[in-house]
Amino acid sequence: MTAIKIAIVDDHPLFREGVSRSLSEIEDFVVVGEGASADDAARLTASHRPHVVLLDVSMPGGGINAISEIVVRSPQTKVLMLTASEDVDPLIAALRRGAAGYVVKDIGSRGLAEAIRTVVGGSRYISPSMRAKVEQTLLDRPASLTPRETEVMELVAEGLTNKHIARRLDLQEKTIKHHMTEILLKLGTSNRTEAAIRWRQSA
Repeated sequence: MTAIKIAIVDDHPLFREGVSRSLSEIEDFVVVGEGASADDAARLTASHRPHVVLLDVSMPGGGINAISEIVVRSPQTKVLMLTASEDVDPLIAALRRGAAGYVVKDIGSRGLAEAIRTVVGGSRYISPSMRAKVEQTLLDRPASLTPRETEVMELVAEGLTNKHIARRLDLQEKTIKHHMTEILLKLGTSNRTEAAIRWRQSA
């Protein structure tokens, strides 16, 4: 069994230490580092290449500001945001920057473990308490796919991977990943399968 490497970055020591202890007790989880700022997040990502970084939204330097650098330093690392607020706008901003999930801090250790496994598995995770708010916000702010996003979705619906879509459209794979982030957000879905189903239904 391959261990899931996790870095925890939060400026509240008691919370951070509690999360670290809880996750360390799970057999296939390994906490590889802890930090308290956006600079720490970048350093830990560069040195440990964790599978997941748990990132506080409101820490020094700004959690949302740290996402882009983490994604650049380690494209395979998933960013899971931690927040005490249920404000939707930071959530949407985080997802647009490349975060894979968004968790409210009242979550239990079992729920957090589920969220980590979900994003490592390639799907998006949003705390249930915020999911309905996000969907309503997206309904209130309708956004149609751009011509390029439509091209991407047509190929997703054919079952092509990001790599194959990139080859077909003569683009870089990271560009396709960016388009997929926007598409999932606009369609209010958590993964490409759900997006393909919803896109076909609306076509």
